[in-house]
Amino acid sequence: MKALRWYAARDLRWEEVPEPAGPRPHEAVVEVSWCGVCGTDLHEFLEGPHMIREGPHPLTGAAPPLALGHELSGTVVALGAEVPGIAVGDRVAADPCWRCGVCYWCVRGEYHLCPRGGSVGLASPGAFAERVTVPLAGLVRLPDHVGDEMAALAEPLAVGLHAVSRAEVRPGDNVLVVGGGPIGVAVVLAARLAGAAGLYVSEPLAERRAMLRDFGVTEAFDPGESDVRREVFVRTGRVGPDVVIDATGVPRLAAQAVATVRRGGRVVLAGVGHGTVAFDMGQLVFYERAVLGTLGYHHDIPRVIGLMSAGRLDASSLITGRFSLSDGAGVFEALAADRASHLKVLLTPKDL
Repeated sequence: MKALRWYAARDLRWEEVPEPAGPRPHEAVVEVSWCGVCGTDLHEFLEGPHMIREGPHPLTGAAPPLALGHELSGTVVALGAEVPGIAVGDRVAADPCWRCGVCYWCVRGEYHLCPRGGSVGLASPGAFAERVTVPLAGLVRLPDHVGDEMAALAEPLAVGLHAVSRAEVRPGDNVLVVGGGPIGVAVVLAARLAGAAGLYVSEPLAERRAMLRDFGVTEAFDPGESDVRREVFVRTGRVGPDVVIDATGVPRLAAQAVATVRRGGRVVLAGVGHGTVAFDMGQLVFYERAVLGTLGYHHDIPRVIGLMSAGRLDASSLITGRFSLSDGAGVFEALAADRASHLKVLLTPKDL
């Protein structure tokens, strides 16, 4: 079969690779329909390895070169064990989190915090391929009226849903989202479902601010031209947002989020970043603000599929490009040169 494999930064190759082995009891093999390009994939392409290990992964044993891609939909072609409600031939989405299943966190159901865990496409060959091995426990059968393209959005939308759940967004809350990329949009959609009254976004790219109009934001600000803290403060009755969710991972923006949220409010850091955040401890203690981290999702992808099936979540405007996987290396180069032109790009190994 063919796959788009990562060898090193700026080195993606569309090449022939062996078929996935017969699945072990905790695995399934899926024929890929669509797979989204994640910011994590782009970072690995630009300057990796970051989350890819240079040697064998301690849980999966996989090592580069390997295919990227973890935002997938497809059809089950092999099951390592019986799964209630899922059979060979079913269309599925997949939670791509590998987990050991026996550690303290896995036993508690917090498999996304497994110390030995990892993700398809980073800790094992991913879904930028014709077929991919995924965790059996992560399979989610798709209802007939949830299409393959929409199902490929379930993973990034689950990130937003998990962040909003961690933030405990309540009906009537005012929410400020920092960053209007795909995860920022996922947060906006989830916050709207949670009943947020005001949805504000800080986003420096004009193209993305324009795209945000399709997602029902109250207002999108250019932080280069506006004092976002002051603007939201005024629009919320001089109180400030109840919740600030950072979707960028930029340390200085995390510090600004702490200074922006209202007294007694909640800050959730959803962007994957590196570095040290410096802020005045008094801004937390005297104003009783809370700061939380959020990592991916756990048990959230089935919730997203359920919301799609019920007609409560339409993320079709998030898709801004569809390309053949055989053209994937060029797609990555184009995204690296101009990220603002797209929100979510989907790749398929099938003929377009």
